[in-house]
Amino acid sequence: MILITSSDNPRFRELVGLAESGRDRRQAGLALIDGLHLIDSYRQRIGPPQQLVVSSSGRQRPEVAALLGSLGEVPLLELSDPLFRRLSTVQTPTGILALIPIPANRPIPSNPEACVLLEDVQDPGNLGSILRSTAAAGIRQVYLSPQCADLWSPRVLRAGMGAHFHLECFAGVDLSGFAATFPGRLIATHLGARQSVFEVDLTGHIGLIFGNEGAGLSRGLLDRVASVVAIPMPGQTESLNIAAAAAVCLFERVRQSLIREGT
Repeated sequence: MILITSSDNPRFRELVGLAESGRDRRQAGLALIDGLHLIDSYRQRIGPPQQLVVSSSGRQRPEVAALLGSLGEVPLLELSDPLFRRLSTVQTPTGILALIPIPANRPIPSNPEACVLLEDVQDPGNLGSILRSTAAAGIRQVYLSPQCADLWSPRVLRAGMGAHFHLECFAGVDLSGFAATFPGRLIATHLGARQSVFEVDLTGHIGLIFGNEGAGLSRGLLDRVASVVAIPMPGQTESLNIAAAAAVCLFERVRQSLIREGT
């Protein structure tokens, strides 16, 4: 184990770059995951991480010590508490991070499954929450436009709560081109739509499309959809957060699917 106490240490500076810079993450092909839950989810789904990073105080916590003991073959780096706090995305750090390889870009499938399409979703918390809801709703594929938030940023990973490790995510996708050849029905949400999401068939081979927090969906993508739907809001709020809207649509699909299956 190596102990680092100086912010001038080259290894620490590399970790700061991975925590703060999408460019650094892309160049290194590495990302940081924060906390016991994420590390355990990664281990169960993917395998051991590349490296573990602990704080001096975190290393003394029984649950952290137990995880370190179960991953004894993984290289361990210890940081002083002040240095560790610079890397963690939470106000009260858990005391443990892990370094993981970012999966290589995969080709877009020639016959995509039911999926979620995200156009220019820029808030990391929203993106991570949508990924989490998508995985929970049983959809496996997500296609992201080039202007979406960095899929592997610490904030997106933390909001996703392990969803990344259960999904096939395709970043930097030309969504209009993808939509033009998608073999199923494409359904988008829009505040001005006349149809309610509860009136449209969301089962089967569909693509659910969600757009930018402020601008919504581009005209080019809207022109590709089979249905444009709205979420009824009898209260006084003008709109829903995009992550909340996505969750409503995803679990309306789950509800309809369960009814169709007779369960």
